[in-house]
Amino acid sequence: MSDHDDDHWRGAVVYQIYPRSFRDSNGDGIGDLAGIVETLPYVASLGVDAVWISPFFASPMADFGYDVSDYRAVDPMFGTLADADRLIAEAHRLGLKVLVDLVFAHTSAEHPWFRASRIDRDGPHADWYVWADPRRDGSPPNNWLSVFGGGAWTWEPRRRQYYLHHFLAQQPKLNLRHPAVMAAIEDIAAWWLARGVDGFRLDAVDFMAHDPALTDNPPHPERRIALRPYNMQLHVNDLAHADTPGLLARLRQVMDRHPGSFAIAEVGSEPARLTPIERAEAYTAALDGGQSRLHMAYTLGLMKGTGSAAALRTAIAEVEAHVRAGWLCWAFSNHDVERAASRWGDGSPASARLLNALLLSLRGAVCVYQGEELGLTEAEVPADRLRDPYGITYYPHFKGRDGSRTPMPWRHDAAHAGFTDAGPAVEPWLPVPAAHAAAAVDLQEADPDSVLAGWRRFIAFRKANPALLRGGLDLLATADPVLGFERSLDDARVVCLFNLSPQPATAVVPDLPPGATLTPLTGHGWAAVEIGPGGRIDLPPWGAWFGRRGS
Repeated sequence: MSDHDDDHWRGAVVYQIYPRSFRDSNGDGIGDLAGIVETLPYVASLGVDAVWISPFFASPMADFGYDVSDYRAVDPMFGTLADADRLIAEAHRLGLKVLVDLVFAHTSAEHPWFRASRIDRDGPHADWYVWADPRRDGSPPNNWLSVFGGGAWTWEPRRRQYYLHHFLAQQPKLNLRHPAVMAAIEDIAAWWLARGVDGFRLDAVDFMAHDPALTDNPPHPERRIALRPYNMQLHVNDLAHADTPGLLARLRQVMDRHPGSFAIAEVGSEPARLTPIERAEAYTAALDGGQSRLHMAYTLGLMKGTGSAAALRTAIAEVEAHVRAGWLCWAFSNHDVERAASRWGDGSPASARLLNALLLSLRGAVCVYQGEELGLTEAEVPADRLRDPYGITYYPHFKGRDGSRTPMPWRHDAAHAGFTDAGPAVEPWLPVPAAHAAAAVDLQEADPDSVLAGWRRFIAFRKANPALLRGGLDLLATADPVLGFERSLDDARVVCLFNLSPQPATAVVPDLPPGATLTPLTGHGWAAVEIGPGGRIDLPPWGAWFGRRGS
């Protein structure tokens, strides 16, 4: 990637680091910025273009950093601002861009803005959050519910009003329609860009704006009874308001003053008034008049769907139909969902390797979550070790997000797989499963057939084929369990076939004219497969094939 390439981000591969779980440098059982600096050469060796670092700002940690009390300070558990500066400098030395994770839909209840706002209705910060009077009977102003359980409103006796929170009560909703609030947000973004970061991942973008009339949500027509009451509503009023793209355009203006920077919006899984894919387009396509919004977006809606060939074919078709003026960032996993090898694969290295190749073959940018390049499976965290408030609320029917947040395994024969050098006496904040130690970086570095080796070979193949980086995508009419598409850029074309099954499968490349041939490509790391008459290709379990059509 070149800073002088105005759309370098379109083909970027971004590696997400969850700081608590990446590398503990000081022996307290919690990952930190110095630990990230120590392991950045490994990240650079993966062939990725940028790192997205989940929040490391000052926070009470009610939601593990997604409740920010000071956007300009590093929480002491992660280090200091000097550590952040060192991380940025080292990443740049290695050719990596740095994205920090900014949460602008809400703050911590401990943020000075909220502490001032909750005191009375007349101070300078009085309207910086979303406050509403009770109904005549004292109940909350509407029926909105929290994603994490319970109602979305909490009573503040000093103001005699309710405040809105879409997640925990400790995460009050910012009033981004207030000019001073948006100006403060822009100043924070500009401050980090001036400090050297190259952009942002923006958390919970759907929750940045809601219906200002606070209209009730209607009941969901199908979800009569659900584990979470939140799922029993249609979320047409509490999120994804039409004002959201305009707020994002304001942030884009700040970023445009720093050439080479880019941002990724997180889009949720709820349908709201637009589907998640339609919202990804709305948040990234230009506004009327040409004003730019954000560079790209990924959606949890894809991750929470099924990984069958039919489901992914439908998702790709929706993207191709709706995301045309904007840009999608494909992501199969992150810190909020079960790991892909368990969720869509069968837990085997073969399924993980296939999913990585598929991710790197789709049209758009890519986000990959730490450990996916190792094929890590979802960890089973004992009930007494759960830390996620979301999972604790709904356990055992929903175990929360801890299973995807366990520490990164670096050395198979070290205590806690080398995540910390403190030794066995110090327990990491989450346990390291034995299965993850067996998939540690040091073992996979020495194994040419490992998932890690497969990742490195395939990302090199991707970079060597411009059609995979920037080309268009045409779905092929392959039968399940095979997913097929063709990437094309000018005269360069790549046919991609994926067997999303633990059983052998046969693919037939459709629309192959008489006399035409299929030519396999090399360099991607997949074993050669014989091509039969009429474009018939027999794929092994979790197998893939890449080639070109010719005459």
